[in-house]
Amino acid sequence: MENDKIIAVVGATGAQGGGLVRAILNHPEGGFKARAITRNPSSDKAKELKAQGAEVVEADIDDKESIIKAFKGAYGAYCMTNFWEHFSPEKELQQARNMAEAGKEAGLKHVIWSTLEDTRKWISLDDDRMPTLMEKYKVPHFDAKGEADEYFSNSGIPYTLLFTSFYWDNFIHFGMGPQKGEDGELAITLPMDNKQLAGIAAEDIGKCAFGIFKAGDTYKNKIVGIAGEHLTGKEMAETFTEVYGKKVNYNAIKPEVYRSFDFQGADDLGNMFQFYAEEEEYFCTIRDVNATRKLNPELLNFRQWLEQNKDKMDV
Repeated sequence: MENDKIIAVVGATGAQGGGLVRAILNHPEGGFKARAITRNPSSDKAKELKAQGAEVVEADIDDKESIIKAFKGAYGAYCMTNFWEHFSPEKELQQARNMAEAGKEAGLKHVIWSTLEDTRKWISLDDDRMPTLMEKYKVPHFDAKGEADEYFSNSGIPYTLLFTSFYWDNFIHFGMGPQKGEDGELAITLPMDNKQLAGIAAEDIGKCAFGIFKAGDTYKNKIVGIAGEHLTGKEMAETFTEVYGKKVNYNAIKPEVYRSFDFQGADDLGNMFQFYAEEEEYFCTIRDVNATRKLNPELLNFRQWLEQNKDKMDV
């Protein structure tokens, strides 16, 4: 235990980071210790992680010096940003730069950066297939993360770019779960046509990250894409139907209709789903389910995730 490698986990009280902290704590023989980084060590979630055996350290990714201190003495770090907290791609870019530079200054041996595609490599700003948002992005919460990849790849620290997938947890937290339509029937609504969506349980992202750290040099300086399953909207609706015992339809709408919905970020998500659909082959191929299962043998498929979480949705 004395020689266990410390993994500093940014976002430790959230879905991804919390999943990694729990994965480390649940495998004490794995040779690693969890250092949970949080802005608020007195929060209930931080106290819970501490009670379970994690070291809890206060730091803020807007403050590079605090991150350097939090990374000191660690073997590796899990770095991530949360666009939905502030809706600012520029803030994400600065936070990523802070973490990459802090990792270098702290002498880390391995950093995992939780990222997504810079969609502008596929759909240029002057491409009118989808609107340009905030003047310089197509999918803001993707593009800034993708743009920030180079901070890590150029940092000199061994890095892994971890390309995550659509969280199935969005059905719970983003209000994407089955809703009653005007016809009184339940349906999930996605602008995905008949294309497959690569999805994953948020908790499994952290477990996959643990698998990457445990593999030593295997995934250093590499891209790793992860998914629990690739499913069409119709297949997801059928699974909802079977798990809940109530008919759930799939309402396939146009991306422009989704973009017009009345909630903050609807235009971003509409563009995201359009990117998923139009680049289905690329997006699903890089997120190989069998390769993901090698990293995380406990990987859930959609049905298993839904059965575990069915009480969290009012269906």
